[in-house]
Amino acid sequence: VVRRGAQELLQQALHVEVELFLERYQYLMDAQGHRQIVRNGHRPVRRIITGAGPLEVATPRVDDRVLETQRDPRFTSQLIPPYLRRTKHVEELLPVLYLKGISTGDFREALQALLGRHVIGLSAETIVRLKAVWQREYAQWTTRDLSMSRYVYWWVDGIYFNVRLDTDRQCLLVIIGARPDGTKELVAIEDGFRESADSWRSLLRDVKRRGVTQGPAVAVGDGALGFWAAVAEEYPQTRPQRCWVHKTANVLDKLPQSLQAKAKALLHDIYLAPTRREAEDAWARFIATFAEKYPKAVACLTAHRDELLAFYAYPAEHWPSLRSTNVIESTFATVRLRTKRTKGCGSRLATLTMVFKLVESAAKRWHRLRGYQRLSDVLNGIVFQDGVRVDATHPAIQEPIGV
Repeated sequence: VVRRGAQELLQQALHVEVELFLERYQYLMDAQGHRQIVRNGHRPVRRIITGAGPLEVATPRVDDRVLETQRDPRFTSQLIPPYLRRTKHVEELLPVLYLKGISTGDFREALQALLGRHVIGLSAETIVRLKAVWQREYAQWTTRDLSMSRYVYWWVDGIYFNVRLDTDRQCLLVIIGARPDGTKELVAIEDGFRESADSWRSLLRDVKRRGVTQGPAVAVGDGALGFWAAVAEEYPQTRPQRCWVHKTANVLDKLPQSLQAKAKALLHDIYLAPTRREAEDAWARFIATFAEKYPKAVACLTAHRDELLAFYAYPAEHWPSLRSTNVIESTFATVRLRTKRTKGCGSRLATLTMVFKLVESAAKRWHRLRGYQRLSDVLNGIVFQDGVRVDATHPAIQEPIGV
């Protein structure tokens, strides 16, 4: 029923497309007063694969040879271009199925279940060809010009994968940026040696060489990254903000199970406090509670105090995004699902290209940063205290000295 309805709608749309074309040239008459551009039957029936299954469509033919003398373009259907055998949505179905965990050997069965047993032009071999295309696309993407790009915030992380054809776990270095209009963009994704400063330094220098001469106002990441040493050299004006999700996990790991719920609640009181002064008070309560018996947990927290509380100097609307690297973690959850289903990736290059295409697909669903109207203030150096803009007539109160 769906295929029949889709076929009828498509055929009707094709006729409407032809009618509009004929109306545009209805003024062209010959000496006898007959139109020179008219219908001329239909072309042979074509079988096209769509999301509703295979459809048989006969595209209308138009006698418009007179347009060649006027150097006007002749009729070409925009709905069913010449040589089209499958619609764009079905073309996109292939990488999605592969990247979501369908192995190459299971493709024929999966496609038959979705599109019927008479599907043409879609097979497991298509994926082999597509992977070669993805590798070329990734190579072009990594050399693109970034001179017109400006980023207000960066989220950075190192993501590990198992590679079946390699003894070491692969680490992909990832940067996602927020542009001045609030849209998020995959800035870089590169194969690195663990999360070393040298690997990050190489990546940042490549980004700078391609045009990003000014670093972001804030970079958000895990405290264990070698990124911080590299960014201090390449973009010294960028302010670090440590991820509270990673920090919370690291602190709790140094406490007994029986105290972790209490400690987690105290940590929440710190980074969810509405003002920095209240965060400082909650910070002091955590230290007073655990310093005597669990000094390692306290030392883990206090090692990066300024970097953990940096977000208070930026618009409050941006705090949920600045407190963690969730932008990266949520995206790579689907990537990990793919590698789990296939028990790892075949090679390091296959991993890179697979992850690149999956993130490219996920980027279409990324939302604009909340409170994006404030990003211009951040770029212009406007001062914020406790998330609120500070006017020149109301200078900021000096921040309290930390414990």
